[in-house]
Amino acid sequence: MNTSMSLRLSEELSNKINEIAIATGRTKSFVAVQALQDFVEREAWQVSEIRKSLAEADVGDFATDEEMKALDEKWGKRDR
Repeated sequence: MNTSMSLRLSEELSNKINEIAIATGRTKSFVAVQALQDFVEREAWQVSEIRKSLAEADVGDFATDEEMKALDEKWGKRDR
């Protein structure tokens, strides 16, 4: 099921969406929905990863000194 939403866009953003729509042969609505989907998926992933990290930190699940040393050896020393 689809729902509708009304948005106020700056003229600059509206023009950019229109340019992309013309260049890709898509509608402005398609371009806007695709942009929102991409943003929401990326943000949802980031929020999920932050929540997982906080849960790990809450139970004291941190990298050991040995794990950090292995990373330093693999990727080079970090600035401290």
